[in-house]
Amino acid sequence: MDKQILDDVTIYTDGACKGNPGPGGWGAWLTCRGREKELYGGEKLTTNNRMELMAVIEALNALKRPCHVDLHVDSQYVKNGITSWIHNWKRKNWKNAEGKPVKNVDLWQALDAAVARHQIDWHWVKGHVGVEGNERADSLANRGVDALRQDG
Repeated sequence: MDKQILDDVTIYTDGACKGNPGPGGWGAWLTCRGREKELYGGEKLTTNNRMELMAVIEALNALKRPCHVDLHVDSQYVKNGITSWIHNWKRKNWKNAEGKPVKNVDLWQALDAAVARHQIDWHWVKGHVGVEGNERADSLANRGVDALRQDG
């Protein structure tokens, strides 16, 4: 049997929004074999949940090949959504428990596709309590918001 050796990658992600909705940013800090990569971006009118999702999507899509990922999020919405709720949403044609369309379905579908390429261990961390990776991701998310303000 041919076993592929996967790189071990650690990712911390976060989203930020100034108003909800309002200008928002996402950030991700990736580490692998002693190397680091910082990613961030933003949208002029968005929600915090969308930015939390974008951070994870962009981080996973930045990986050039399948990896084993330790993914740390401070969003229960993202962690529960991708590890639990998504199975019922897909079975119900992207409807929630009340039969209404799932919010942010475009991003959930993009995240579902990004996740499929990797082996991911999901970790929830309490935000803003001094966890280095979470603080770095939060700083990057706020950089994404600040870049929007500078652009216009």
